[in-house]
Amino acid sequence: MRAIYLDNAATTKICPEALKKYVEVSEASFGNPSSLHPVGLDAQSEIEAARQKILNSVGGKNCKLIFTSSGSEANNLAIIGRACAKERYRRGMKIISTEGEHASVREPILHLSSLGHRAVFLPTVGGVLDFDALLRELSPEVILVSVMMVNNETGAVYNLPAIAKAIKERCPDALLHVDATQGYMKLPFTMSAIGADMLTVSAHKIEGPKGVGALIVNERVIKERGLSPLVFGGGQELSLRSGTENVPAIAAFGVAAELMLAHRDEIIWHCAMLRSLLIERLSEDGLSEIRPTLPPRYAPHILNITLPDIKSETMLHFLSQSGIYVSSGSACSSNGGGHKSSALLAYGHTEGEADCSVRISFSRHNTAEDVHRLADALSDGLKRLARVRR
Repeated sequence: MRAIYLDNAATTKICPEALKKYVEVSEASFGNPSSLHPVGLDAQSEIEAARQKILNSVGGKNCKLIFTSSGSEANNLAIIGRACAKERYRRGMKIISTEGEHASVREPILHLSSLGHRAVFLPTVGGVLDFDALLRELSPEVILVSVMMVNNETGAVYNLPAIAKAIKERCPDALLHVDATQGYMKLPFTMSAIGADMLTVSAHKIEGPKGVGALIVNERVIKERGLSPLVFGGGQELSLRSGTENVPAIAAFGVAAELMLAHRDEIIWHCAMLRSLLIERLSEDGLSEIRPTLPPRYAPHILNITLPDIKSETMLHFLSQSGIYVSSGSACSSNGGGHKSSALLAYGHTEGEADCSVRISFSRHNTAEDVHRLADALSDGLKRLARVRR
């Protein structure tokens, strides 16, 4: 029976068009893009073509794009790079984020906190950012607010335009950084529409290759030297990310972005249909004990469900035996065991509920049949795993 991959929030399979581009560039444009001879210039042209495609996909007309090795590196560059940008910042300023952020946002902020900065993590109970708490914390010493577009575990979508408006009114020198890793090509948006000064995207979430991400920055921030590099050396990427660029991966990223943008509305509709179908199936007898996490504003491709006293790892292994692959949470934070999802706790789940939660995430390649097979397997799992309930 065909395997069903429903862990697309962790990573997607590279599309044929991006893979073809990766191979072609690896073979034909192998030069160092910093070299001035034709082979190097050809590699540089591939980078610039991809850069423009990705900028176009977010309406980044007045923006610069810095290629990185991942979305995590882009987040670190935005946060630590901002905190180190000016001498007066280093004496300790305030950085605001949310309680349910990805570890690549939360951990650099905590690191800065250990160095004397004040870190504030706003509540997001029920998948809604506490706006009153945000307004109380917005003050002149704020240098950065970092809020994800889509929560990677609950699928909750935050009201970024309202957040951006409040920042500009109360502390206009502060920047808004948006981790759009899960929202890119899953929601329609532009940089100007959401009010972001910096935006993180990642290739492997949109059927591109692993090992390449980008930080898109308003050119005003660059001109005002409002961002400092983390990696020093050769001066690549506007001297904000030194190191020879991963040309094949960057070129493939550009192809994936162009392709996904062309089909974005169709992908959004398709994933939303599958999500609604699964929620409908979960209301049936035999499945009604499973509780879906339903934030008021949500991304179309993510649905988190809480099992009735069955640990997520137990159900994951059961589903895997049927060739159905889902997740127990963020792939970036599941190593080492014993992990309690900060996103689910921030949403309002108990530790026990978080320990029994499963994330299903769709792509354009999934079908209604996949959803029915998953629902049937979950129903079977509830019966068979009854004896191991906590």
